[in-house]
Amino acid sequence: MKTLGELATLVNGTLSGDPDLELLGAGTLRSCTSTEITFLTSARLTDQLNQSDAGACVVPIGFTPPKQIPTIAVEDVEAAFISIVREIYPPVNRPRIGASSKAFISASAQLGKNVSVYPGAYIGDHVVIGDNCTIYPNVCILEDCRIGNQVQIFPNSTLYEKTVVGDNSIIHAGTVLGCNGFGYESDVTGHQPKEQLGFVEVGTDVEIGANSCIDRGTFGATRVGDGSKLDNMVQVAHNCQIGEHNILCSQVGIAGSSNTGRFVVMGGQTGIGDHLDIGDRVQLGAKTGVKQSIAPGETMLGLPAMPVRRTMQVWAVTAKLPELRSEIKRLVRTIDAMQAEQQKQHQTVEIASATVPTKVQNVA
Repeated sequence: MKTLGELATLVNGTLSGDPDLELLGAGTLRSCTSTEITFLTSARLTDQLNQSDAGACVVPIGFTPPKQIPTIAVEDVEAAFISIVREIYPPVNRPRIGASSKAFISASAQLGKNVSVYPGAYIGDHVVIGDNCTIYPNVCILEDCRIGNQVQIFPNSTLYEKTVVGDNSIIHAGTVLGCNGFGYESDVTGHQPKEQLGFVEVGTDVEIGANSCIDRGTFGATRVGDGSKLDNMVQVAHNCQIGEHNILCSQVGIAGSSNTGRFVVMGGQTGIGDHLDIGDRVQLGAKTGVKQSIAPGETMLGLPAMPVRRTMQVWAVTAKLPELRSEIKRLVRTIDAMQAEQQKQHQTVEIASATVPTKVQNVA
């Protein structure tokens, strides 16, 4: 429990309200209760603040709330709220425990200084682990893997043989690095797996989300470049070369032997075909389907991937298809009626033309 006054002092903010107000937690505008503090980054969110049950709010300097609510005014709302959340919900401090006797560690493995290995972990032959690493419960690190310094590998992750992980990287729970690529030779007898003899190489300062999978190369390495961040449930197939500082959001799938440049961003559920090159600083919106290589700097969206403006035009037309269908049906009916009337008139003319010679003959 923290008081509003304590929190205002923490972030060096200007308090408006009861400094003795006690707060039990923190949350977003939509989820907060009367015993929690929230934050507002822009006046555009005023309506959400009006509807919120929050007990207090961190606001930008100069903002006046439309309803009576205690506030803390600061220059940088987001930074201040992060400090408040850390104060209310302190991060877990896990002390170094060394190598647990309930973990299996091969006699040929090499562990650096201040390494923690939790119960249930398996570390295979000739594995090398750098200083200050944490290997959480039920992590499996197979033969000949090399782990850098300050690496965290969370529970139930598996590193197949020869996997390399660079310094300061984080592997979240349930991730699999180095499993066989999806490659088969097919004939009348079925599908025979191709050899997958390569490995996975993860660079420095990389973060890989939970339940992601990066396949080993067929012969060489599948690589993830320095500084790249992969969200949960990302699939990177064999022989891919992911560039530096990429952002791959949830459920991105990249087929085999595709390459990305630096600072590429892929929205959720984006799919990349095989053997494609995605240039530096390309941005792909959510659910984009890429079937061709993309030049550097492009921003694409849709399936198939097209420039954003073009995709938006297509979507705008698609949204009007029911109306367009009705209009086409109306036009077809109009044309049918016009053709029927024209045919009727034509038949009348033909009948008239056929009777004129007979009358002329009778007169003669």
